[in-house]
Amino acid sequence: MINKIKIVITGPESTGKSTLTKQLSEYYNADCVAELAREFIEKLGRKYAFDDVCEIAKLQINAELNTPNQDGEIVFYDTDLIVTKIWFKRVFDKVPDWIDTHLQNHPAYLHLLCYPDLPWVYDPVRENPDNRLELFDEYESEIKQLEIQYHIITGVGEERFRNAVKSIESFLALK
Repeated sequence: MINKIKIVITGPESTGKSTLTKQLSEYYNADCVAELAREFIEKLGRKYAFDDVCEIAKLQINAELNTPNQDGEIVFYDTDLIVTKIWFKRVFDKVPDWIDTHLQNHPAYLHLLCYPDLPWVYDPVRENPDNRLELFDEYESEIKQLEIQYHIITGVGEERFRNAVKSIESFLALK
């Protein structure tokens, strides 16, 4: 199996995850896997259901397992199954067992957990303008439970990017 350095950018809605993932991918000249849920939901043309979120999770797993790279290369992921797990819990009050199995068997090396210190920006796919701190705490709890190294990323604009790079460099120095 290819030993890629999986770095996940995660956090509540509207915390700059997609922007940060692209910036880091360019800075490190590394592959990135875009968020898959957004496009899937936008194309549905209806309210999503439990089975839709299952399909999103399967697409995420497939993208993760089939991202090519060489040993030791970094791959950035714009969210992972932790976000999907929280989504299942909050919306449907149940989580398929295979989500936890995958998270335990294919952990990230590092999570960059984006703090909700950026303004929430409306778009039709977002649902959580008022509980981003609660979601942040849930993501942090899941990451801790999986015993994945993580750094909380704060700041606006260039400062947020610099803080992320600093966290990655600190992590890589220990590898």
